[in-house]
Amino acid sequence: MEYKQVILVRHDLKLPKGKMSVQCAHASVEAALKADSEKLKKWRALGQKKIVLRVDNEKELLMYFQQAKDLDFSASLITDAGKTVIAPGTKTAVAIGPDDEDMIDKLTGKLKMV
Repeated sequence: MEYKQVILVRHDLKLPKGKMSVQCAHASVEAALKADSEKLKKWRALGQKKIVLRVDNEKELLMYFQQAKDLDFSASLITDAGKTVIAPGTKTAVAIGPDDEDMIDKLTGKLKMV
């Protein structure tokens, strides 16, 4: 079984590359900290596969976050503090997993890469 983590980032925010990278990193770490210890261990042993995908807007981001939670995936939603380029409280990214790659693909497989 392969394991991966997907990180969803809002395309409508047009974040600078550095800011987007930091938001993705925050999401990745938070979701990993929430993960089942056995899944985390296997994911780490297999190289910590991560894929960054884009969603169109906050509504879509929140929809995937809720669906991930409903499916019992570890998931994190990142809300920015607003100290640099976006307003405080802006929801920027969601990470899902690490978990079974096929199961995550059933949820996010139609999304495009950033």
